Parts: sequence; C-alpha cells; structure tokens
Amino acid sequence: MNISELVRAVCLVIGLLVSVSAMAGDSGTAPDFTLKSRSGDNLRLEDLRGEVIMLNFWASWCGPCRQEMPHMDDIEKEFRDYGFRVLAVNVDQNREDAEEFLADMPVNFPILWDHDSQVSERYDVQAMPTTVMIDRNGQARYLHHGYQPGYEDDYRAQIRELIRE
Repeated sequence: MNISELVRAVCLVIGLLVSVSAMAGDSGTAPDFTLKSRSGDNLRLEDLRGEVIMLNFWASWCGPCRQEMPHMDDIEKEFRDYGFRVLAVNVDQNREDAEEFLADMPVNFPILWDHDSQVSERYDVQAMPTTVMIDRNGQARYLHHGYQPGYEDDYRAQIRELIRE
C-alpha cells in the first residue's frame, strides 16, 4: 500500500467513525431545510423522505469540488431510477461565482443556494466539499469531509447499501 492509498484509507475510516448524531441531534435525523433551487423553485428536504439523498455542500473556489462534481452527476444518473437523488448546496455568497462554475461544468441534479450559510451551519460544514448520505427515513448515515479521487467508489457502495434497505 502506498502513502496515498494509506491516507485515503485513514480518511475513509475517520469519515465512517465520525458521529453524525452530533451534527443532527441524538436521533441522527438530518436537519430539515428549505432552499431556493437554481430553477427558482423552493426545495424542502423533508419532501424527499423515502428517497436516498446525497447532500453535497460545495463552493466555486473549491478545487476538490471541481473534481468531484462530474462524478456526482454520473452517480445521480446511475442510481436515480432506484429512488436516489443528489442535492448540491452552494455556499458562495456571490451567486455569479457559482453560475460561472456551473457554466463550465453542467450537471443534471438540483443546485440549491445557501448564501447566508444557515443550512451549512446546521450541518456543521467545516470543509469543502462536505457530503452527507441520508437514508430513506431521513437519517444522516455517512459523512465525508473533502474529496479525493476514489471517494466516488465509497459513495456508490454506501448508496447501494442504503437503496437496499
């Protein structure tokens, strides 16, 4: 095992051991929110109960976000017919920065605006990107801080597990 594989493995173990209950309260329920989407509609997390959700917090200035975004689009296409959705929450204060990012990297999943960081604070987002996997019952089950190539394999394994439940 080389150093990069070891670092990736350690990060994965730490990510799996992080208790999302501290973020979401003792029940582990993902905090509900309503945010305006890029299409102009409001989207409420609670309305998606019954689906597996990949909730991703990102910013236009984030290099790893730029690497991760195409993988998220592929994952969404791969699993959408099985009750899976990606929600990407942008934290830029200036929406134009995010729009420029998205012009270079079009995606098919909803982009949500959290310019005042209220939702990001509820999820205790401290790194970009941050990804939370939410099961069909609204429980935050997996938490990932940052992104490195290969994380998409971990995402797929977690999504398969949550879809089967």
